Amino acid sequence: MTTRPAPDSRGPGRAYWRSGADGVLRLPRCTACGRLFWYPRTHCPHCGSDAIDWVATGGRGRIYTFTVVRQSPEPFFAARVPYVVAMVELAEGPRVMANVVDCDVESVRIGMPVSVLFEDLGEDIYVPLFRPAVGGAG
Repeated sequence: MTTRPAPDSRGPGRAYWRSGADGVLRLPRCTACGRLFWYPRTHCPHCGSDAIDWVATGGRGRIYTFTVVRQSPEPFFAARVPYVVAMVELAEGPRVMANVVDCDVESVRIGMPVSVLFEDLGEDIYVPLFRPAVGGAG
C-alpha cells in the first residue's frame, strides 16, 4: 500500500503538522496585531511582527474554492483520483488548503460547510483534511 507523502514538518510549520494529535486544528496568531494566518511562517504577514503563538480553531468552515484532480504522477494520489483540493475558509477567517474527503467529488460546491479531521502519518505528523459538515453547519 502506498502511503501519503509526508509534509515538511521542520521550521515554522512544525506546530501546524503536530496540532492534530488531539483532533484540534491550530493556527499561528500574531500577538502584536491579534490576527490568525495560514500558512505558518516566522513573521506575521499582516504587520511583520515575530511575536507568534498558536491557537485552537473550531475546525469548521466553508469551501472557498476547489479543484478536482483527475490525474497525478505521485503514486499515493494517482490511486485516489479523482480527489478534491480546496481552499477552506475557516470560521475564524483564515483560508487553509486541504483535501476534501468522505464525499463524492461531484457533490463538492463553493460555500459547502466542512469540518476538519486528521490523518495520522506517524512520527507526530497529522494531516488536516476536511469533510462535509454533519448537519450542514460550517
